[in-house]
Order: sequence, then C-alpha cells, then structure tokens
Amino acid sequence: MGEVIDIHTHPVFLEPICATDALLEQRRQAMGLYKAGTASLEHIHNQMRCAGIDRLALLPLDLSTQENQVVVSNEEIKQLIDLDPRHFIGFASVDPYRPDALDVLEHAFGDLGLAGLKLNPARQNFSPASETLEPIYALCLRYNKPIIFHAGLSLEPNTSLRYANPLEFEAVAARYPKLRVCLAHFGFPWVRETAALLLKYPNLYADTGLLYFDSAREFYEEVFTRMLGKYWVDRSLRHQVMFGSNNPRFEQIRMAEALRNLGWRASTLDLVLGQNALEFLG
Repeated sequence: MGEVIDIHTHPVFLEPICATDALLEQRRQAMGLYKAGTASLEHIHNQMRCAGIDRLALLPLDLSTQENQVVVSNEEIKQLIDLDPRHFIGFASVDPYRPDALDVLEHAFGDLGLAGLKLNPARQNFSPASETLEPIYALCLRYNKPIIFHAGLSLEPNTSLRYANPLEFEAVAARYPKLRVCLAHFGFPWVRETAALLLKYPNLYADTGLLYFDSAREFYEEVFTRMLGKYWVDRSLRHQVMFGSNNPRFEQIRMAEALRNLGWRASTLDLVLGQNALEFLG
C-alpha cells in the first residue's frame, strides 16, 4: 500500500487558525456546521492514524464579493503547511469576481507555493465556462496547477445547484485538455454524468467526498455498486477517482473503511487512495 492522501478536507476549525470564539462562530455559520468545535493538530493526527491516511489536502474558500468574507484564507493555509509540511498539502482559493483575482492567485502559487486551486461555482456564483474564468485557467496552466471544483449537491448555506451540475464543466475540460480538473463529491446526485465525463476526458478526475445520508458503507454501496455499475471504477475509471472525505462534515475513518470494503482490486485501491492524487497534483 502506497501513500494515502485525502484530497478534500476543510481546515475551517483547526485551532492554529481558529483562535477566537467569534471566528469559530463565523465559520460555523459559513459552513452550516452549527455545533462544530475547534480541533487541535494532535486530534487531526490521531484521526489520520486511525483512518490510515498519510496526508490531507486543505481547501480554503474566498467569498470576498459574494458574501464579504474569506472563510479560510490562502495565508492561513500556508500557516498550517508551515506547521506541518509532512502531513498537509495546501490549495488556494480566489473569488473570480475580485478585481485583483490574478494577483491573489499569482501570490498563492508563486510566493506561498500552494499546490492547486479550489473553486466553488455554486457558492461563488459563476458558470465554469464563463469568460471571466479564462485568465484564471490560463494562470493555472502556466503554473501547472490543478483545480478542484465543487460539483453536485452542497449542504453549505447560499449554494445553488445551478452551476453544480457536472455537465457545466464539459466546456472547460474540452477547451483546456492539459488542465487537470477534479469534480468534487463525484458530482452527486449526477454520478452517471460524472462517470460519462471521466470516460470522455482524461484530464478530469472525481473525488469520493460524498455522504449525505445513511452510513458511509450504505452510501458508497449505493453509489458505487448500484447508481454506477459494480465494476465501473474497478475496470474503467480507476485512474481518475481520488479519495476525498469532505472532513469535517464527514468522518474520514468511516469513509476510508467503507471504500476499502467495496471489493475493488488492491491495485485499484492503491490508485484511488493515493496514486491518482499524486498524478493529479503533478
């Protein structure tokens, strides 16, 4: 078994960047996690050990123009990486409507050394195919940085399904064949549409950070053996699916265990749990 990477986590409640009660409450409201408490790095490391996870990708969120807030900033992501470069991989965020969006992203990639970009069209209120995004895509290509897009259902406040259908991203995949793009949450409930896009576009990936009801075992069995064919991932999509937990909304331990018990080949599990993430990250 190689390195295990959780490609989709939100560090909103980590103690080093959530030091005050006011900030904690702001982030509870922003994420729709109204009873969450802060978590120490020691607690995170213990969760990782129990789940058999080696590294976490940390995703920020910039809502400067839409909600007048930055939920987690690029600088806070860099702060966490500096505290634990062994276990953390940092992504950037930028509000595409910011007049200084390209400067923010240049700083995130060039100065902070962040590994990729996270965008949330459903929350940031843009179409992935919009001309507004073209300079951002060009910058990601210049720096060879991948993009994780929120796709599908979101339980966060102020989100819409309008820009979250996986088919919204086909124009991006087709127009930028060298841009590595991940459709988060496997685009649920449009998982067949997501699978179709993965088959058609080798630059597309999807993550497994989907769990909206039932247990992890029941939900993964429904998605990966009934909504999709039992062997679709194991035979045809094995190089484009990455493990993601969407923590802290969902527990990494249960989700990692559920994936390991789907009956996929050991070689497929190695790809999904880590090798594909390494390819995606470049």
